[in-house]
Amino acid sequence: MIPNVVIHVANEQPLLADLYEMPRSSDVSLVCTNLRMLDGKKPVFIDHADSVFVFPYPTIRFIEILAAFAPSMAETSDGERAFAVDGPSSLTEPEPEPEPEPDLELDEDFLRRIREV
Repeated sequence: MIPNVVIHVANEQPLLADLYEMPRSSDVSLVCTNLRMLDGKKPVFIDHADSVFVFPYPTIRFIEILAAFAPSMAETSDGERAFAVDGPSSLTEPEPEPEPEPDLELDEDFLRRIREV
C-alpha cells in the first residue's frame, strides 16, 4: 500500500488516496482507496471514503507520490521497465489494531434535561 498519494484530477481540487500498487505503463486506470480531500474530509461526491475507486487516466492530470515511496526503475530481461518501491519497511508490517475507546458513562441529569425539551 502506498499512502497519501495526491491525485490531481482535471478541473477538480487535488485528492489524497492510498494506492494498492505503483501505476504501470500498461494500466488504463488508477485504482485507489481511502479517498479524501487535502484537509482529510470526505469529498461531497462520494458515499463511502473506504470504498475502492477507479479513475480513468484521461481524467487525471498528474499524480504526486511521496519521495519515501518513489519507485526506482529497473529494466527486466524482456526490455520492460519495472518499478520497485523503496519505501519504509512499515509497508510490509501490518498496522497495529487501534485501542478500543473506553465506554462513556451517560449523564442522567443531561438526559433528563434533553427529554424535557
